[in-house]
Amino acid sequence: MTPLMRRLLPDLVEVTEVRGELAAPPLFPEEAATVARAVVKRRREFATGRRCARLSLAALGRTAAPLLPGPSGAPCWPAGVVGAISHCDGYRVAAVAHDRDLAGLGIDAEPAGPLPDGVLDAVSLPEERADLARLTSAAPHIPWDRLLFSAKEAVYKVWFPLTLKPLGFEDARLRFTREPGAAGLEHGTFSVRLLVPLPPELVRAADGGAVDLAGRWLVDEGMVLTALTLPAVGSGTKRPA
Repeated sequence: MTPLMRRLLPDLVEVTEVRGELAAPPLFPEEAATVARAVVKRRREFATGRRCARLSLAALGRTAAPLLPGPSGAPCWPAGVVGAISHCDGYRVAAVAHDRDLAGLGIDAEPAGPLPDGVLDAVSLPEERADLARLTSAAPHIPWDRLLFSAKEAVYKVWFPLTLKPLGFEDARLRFTREPGAAGLEHGTFSVRLLVPLPPELVRAADGGAVDLAGRWLVDEGMVLTALTLPAVGSGTKRPA
């Protein structure tokens, strides 16, 4: 398959993405127990997500081990690793990196269609809705509302492992930039201004108690994908351009 999430992440991140499901190897018994009562679709998503994660971890030189859900439902990664898993409509992806390189890593994949009625108001700020209206006027074929939702999911996946605290949709202000690309390929960057008190790990470019982060987005093959990385202190890792 054409790499999608790979395009959005720096080379120091190991990414495994597949269409459909991976049949083997089986889950660890502890993992299987966590989804034993789930519907078949959920068990398949879980299993393939974990298998993608193990392939990515192997590329980092890590041996296979159970990846159990933590307090937020996200995987508990091995010591020294940051990572994230996402899936939608037959697409599964897992990305991992050494924590000496990245302090946080968030990814999300969504179908490239509009959000259900009423959802945008629940997940966005008034300023963001005004931005989306302008973006939609210029590029109506891009599902900007779904893109906003996806990017906020990626932000949460960076935030929660560092803080173990919830982050509301209203606690982050996002702005999107569209970049020129090949025909049929839409991509760009997004900036994140966090509007809540920050832990030390997230203090970058501090400005009046807020902080700016930078991510990338892509719309291709019927999906919206977003990725956000937070460089580790002293790593020398560059932010997304």
